[in-house]
Amino acid sequence: MRTLVLALGSLLTVASLAAASAPADPASPSIEAPRPGAAPHRHGMGWRRPRFAGPLTLMLRRQADLGLGPEQVQRLEQLRLDFRREAVRRVADLRVAQLELGELTRADQADLAAVEAKLRDIERLRTDLRLAAIRTVEAGKAELTPDQRTKLRTLLEEGRFRRRQRPAAPTSGETPPRAAVTTATGAA
Repeated sequence: MRTLVLALGSLLTVASLAAASAPADPASPSIEAPRPGAAPHRHGMGWRRPRFAGPLTLMLRRQADLGLGPEQVQRLEQLRLDFRREAVRRVADLRVAQLELGELTRADQADLAAVEAKLRDIERLRTDLRLAAIRTVEAGKAELTPDQRTKLRTLLEEGRFRRRQRPAAPTSGETPPRAAVTTATGAA
């Protein structure tokens, strides 16, 4: 079960990386909608969600911690590159489908059957992208030994804990100590 949760989390991370580059069409549901509680980041001409490294990138960044051999590193880099290429193509297909949906909905009298078909096509493209991400992560994990998978699991859990960790809120009527205020606001 834990592996499934990790894989789904990884999938969402990779899919959000790929989807973050797609422009929002005003006539279609946005693939750039921010996660609840996520602060948008200014990037270029538009707002983007924060980007987090996926499991393959984490494996490569922490290859010494995981004890990866040169052949494993090479195979993981190839998997990541192949997925990036595939994701670019899939995101481009998704962008085109969203533009087509926009054209369909701008008509004076929209053809609802065509709109429904295009929406189903868009969701199929999104699902295919997510599934490709899961397959890539699973292929990457298959390159690891059981001991390396255990270390990876630990690294992933530590990263999630650090991201979610926030300073404790003061109880009603109390003011937090000065150090907690500067830490919480990011000022030093």
